[in-house]
Amino acid sequence: MDAIETVYTLPLVAKKLGEDEGWLWEISCEMTPEDGCLGIIGLNDEYTVAFTEAGIEHLAELVAIHKADTGRLLPLHLDS
Repeated sequence: MDAIETVYTLPLVAKKLGEDEGWLWEISCEMTPEDGCLGIIGLNDEYTVAFTEAGIEHLAELVAIHKADTGRLLPLHLDS
């Protein structure tokens, strides 16, 4: 595995994929660091997730899976 040089925050990835940030947050809970999803802790223990380029690809695959299987859709996405 190559060294990670850049990660992308959830809001940026949501904009790039054209998806709801909250919905992607829920889907990202299925991902691990090996999938390219990292937890970032900031000041005052603020927490966000970030994705490697491979992580964005994996997340996009999960989005497609969730959209294809309406039984898997999470409530936050039903209005889209």
